[in-house]
Amino acid sequence: MAELDDIIHQPLRLKIMAALNALPGTIGLEFARLKKLTGATDGNLGAHIETLSKAGYVAVEKAFVGKKPQTTVTATAAGRAAFARHVATLQEIIAASGAK
Repeated sequence: MAELDDIIHQPLRLKIMAALNALPGTIGLEFARLKKLTGATDGNLGAHIETLSKAGYVAVEKAFVGKKPQTTVTATAAGRAAFARHVATLQEIIAASGAK
């Protein structure tokens, strides 16, 4: 059985990756939208996005829209593959437990 991905397994990072993986490949989510979806604080969300970014699982783009800064987070191909492996491993664990 494959190992769970320690980077993705943390609950908030799992929520972030699940939200980003629900989108088409090159589409990202704005920081404010991710914050609302996950219920995280600014600092906590920023720290976990940084962890995912250092692992190469997400790309972070900062821009100005008008005069307001805007941060957009997008799952990378490596991040999508890691998330798929993580979900498959979870499914193997659940199947092995006999849960329905």
